[in-house]
Amino acid sequence: MTQEQATWFAETFTRIVDNVSQAVLGKQNVVRLVVTTLLSGGHVLLEDFPGTGKTQLARALGQTLQAKSSRIQFTPDLLPSDVTGVSIFDPKTQTFEFHEGPIFASVVLADEINRASPKTQSALLEVMEEGRVTVDGVPHPVGQPFIVLATQNPIEQAGTYRLPEAQLDRFLMKTSVGYPDHSATVHILQGASVRDRAGTLDAVITGQAVSDMVDLADTVHVDPAVLEYVSRLVEETRRAPGVIVGVSVRGALALVRAAKTWAAAHGRNYVVPDDVKELAEPVLAHRLVLEAEAEFEGATAADALAAVLADVVPPAVRRGAQEQAPRQ
Repeated sequence: MTQEQATWFAETFTRIVDNVSQAVLGKQNVVRLVVTTLLSGGHVLLEDFPGTGKTQLARALGQTLQAKSSRIQFTPDLLPSDVTGVSIFDPKTQTFEFHEGPIFASVVLADEINRASPKTQSALLEVMEEGRVTVDGVPHPVGQPFIVLATQNPIEQAGTYRLPEAQLDRFLMKTSVGYPDHSATVHILQGASVRDRAGTLDAVITGQAVSDMVDLADTVHVDPAVLEYVSRLVEETRRAPGVIVGVSVRGALALVRAAKTWAAAHGRNYVVPDDVKELAEPVLAHRLVLEAEAEFEGATAADALAAVLADVVPPAVRRGAQEQAPRQ
């Protein structure tokens, strides 16, 4: 990535964030995380209390892109075919014709994902990982760009199916919207007559441009010293007190991908350790599994990760430059 490309990337990233932020007031940092997930080719899990704007955030992102968006309301009776699609026999042609499900969209809102059965959850997560639906042995790509914004409610656990840790690992980020501050709340109340803020937004970028940004983010330079820093972080999470399962290699890869996008969003064509530190919690915390005793004592994955970040010293010198100097 050249510096000119990095500047264009940052300007376009800001336009997307500003547009979505018109519907989700006072939550620009959360919006930046979601857009970073989109441009990193990943998916995001939004866990928060009702009425905090999770659905509005997902719909606003769909409105911002000149691409198809869909919403799937997860319920206990939802079948996998209701998500992925189904083959229907056509008596005229005497063949089975595949009818696409709502998963075939660029932005998919999976609302209250923990209310669906494990079988339906698995069908969705398989599409998230593979980027395609296979029916009767025939693959059907969902296309690019493709992001799933899944929401779940941390309360009202009756009648829900908790996502297993292995499935949580499929999400590049997990974050929460949170309640708006006082000034943002007043602004929202002043516009109470507007029932659907997301519906008033105009598209500011095409789906093809988003795909181009995803490809461009992959070209951001990551120095070997930063890669070693990421490796040390994930290794220390596996040895952290009170942690049963630490961060996998998939989690380390997700952190590097997200850091590349985060760097480009700040107008840089290289990753610095601060990019890694800023994204560590939303990318890594949900991948940690704590001991039952530690959770009983009030420990959280975020606390364990914060301790690891404090213990592991970030690099201060580019290792790549040092290695190249003797060769010159």
